[in-house]
Amino acid sequence: MADNTDVTLPLSISAGIHIGVIVILALGVDFSHKPEPMQQVSAPAVQAVMVDQQKVANQVEKLKQEKRDTERREHERQAELERKAQEATKAREREQAQIKQLEQERKQQEVETQKANEATKLAQVKQQQEKAKAVQAETDRKLKEQERKVSEEATQKAVEKRQVAEAAAAKAETDRKLKEDAERKKKAEAERKQKEDAANKLKDEAERKQKAEAARKQKADAEAKARAQQEQEMADALAAEQTALSQTMSKQVQSEMGKYQAMIKSTIQRNLVVDESMRGKTCTVSVRLASDGFVISSQTQGGDPNVCRAAKAAILKAGKLPVSPDPAVYNLMKEINLIVEPTF
Repeated sequence: MADNTDVTLPLSISAGIHIGVIVILALGVDFSHKPEPMQQVSAPAVQAVMVDQQKVANQVEKLKQEKRDTERREHERQAELERKAQEATKAREREQAQIKQLEQERKQQEVETQKANEATKLAQVKQQQEKAKAVQAETDRKLKEQERKVSEEATQKAVEKRQVAEAAAAKAETDRKLKEDAERKKKAEAERKQKEDAANKLKDEAERKQKAEAARKQKADAEAKARAQQEQEMADALAAEQTALSQTMSKQVQSEMGKYQAMIKSTIQRNLVVDESMRGKTCTVSVRLASDGFVISSQTQGGDPNVCRAAKAAILKAGKLPVSPDPAVYNLMKEINLIVEPTF
């Protein structure tokens, strides 16, 4: 229908134009002259209309031929596209087959690599266990040596303080005796002077009593001060001994905590399944323990997701973790945060 419209419209326009030309020629071209008879132009006008119609028909045929050529080229283009699409489909199928083959080969290689890794990990675990035992033994030896030195130093300091206190007490006693001797000498001199000067007896007596009272008071004050100083020094020495003992016990508790933390980490490492993607990565895990070592709960606090999943699985697999029989150590370790780092 579109083709008929495309042809009919130009043909109608052309026919209308030619009819108009014929009418004008029939009426006469020059309106200033008398119209000529109609018979003189009729034949040429009809001939012109026929010629134009032939041109119109030729143009219509040309347009149809161009349309056929366009349709033929479009058909060829569609055929070429289909051919290329089929070739692309075949190439894609070949590529998918190659990918499938490569994937099968990769999986087989992964299985072989995993077997080799598992064998290597078993050897590494044994080596790490032996190394951990040696390190723990050396650590225990150093801790005991350090505790012995601390205890000896604390004892030596307490002895030195007691010696200082005793020396201070001895000095105070010496000073007291010197003062007593001086007082005795002063008294003797006063008595001698009293005998020599009877006239001034009453005056000297009063002065003697006043001086004696002052000396007595001074002596009593000095003795009280010396006793207070001696008591304070002995109290300080006792407090120092208590502090040293408390520090020693605190270090023992810290040593015990360090030992059991190492044992807990070693237990987790034994149950930890690792792969190469975890190398150099860590995870912080919060663990709550019962008094017998049973794991009440474990929560990850942050770190690599793969390491965290492996750590929680290792703790769950262990079920129980080492705990100290010492209540003080257990109370400090019943809720602990551990940094889990896979070893290779």
